[in-house]
Amino acid sequence: MTGRRGHRAWPAASLLAGVVVLSGCSSLTEDSGDLPGRPEVGRVLLREYGCIACHQVPGVPGPQGSVGPPLGGLADRRAIAGSLPNTFDDLARWIQDPQEVEPGTLMPDVGVTDEDVDDIVAYLYTLE
Repeated sequence: MTGRRGHRAWPAASLLAGVVVLSGCSSLTEDSGDLPGRPEVGRVLLREYGCIACHQVPGVPGPQGSVGPPLGGLADRRAIAGSLPNTFDDLARWIQDPQEVEPGTLMPDVGVTDEDVDDIVAYLYTLE
């Protein structure tokens, strides 16, 4: 009898696990009103920190580089830096300490503060 009860519970547990996994697959921009940070400030900070020296960033004026990937549509990408899950916290971690995330990466640590990184990530997640 215990075996049957455990057998019936397995599909329910699998379904629950699937729901949890799928809940993380929604677009990051759907709930962007709940994200920390001020996108309008983040747009300015991307220029101040020199991000446009290597990246093309829509909405940020000035000459833009092509060493790093273009940052338009970032919210729709599944991964950051090739393998890091695209979440607000992981993107913030990548921006603040890229060498810890991917040792040897060309992306430099430019000293982005905790407050500024929230603003930068908030702006990046508004880009289409």
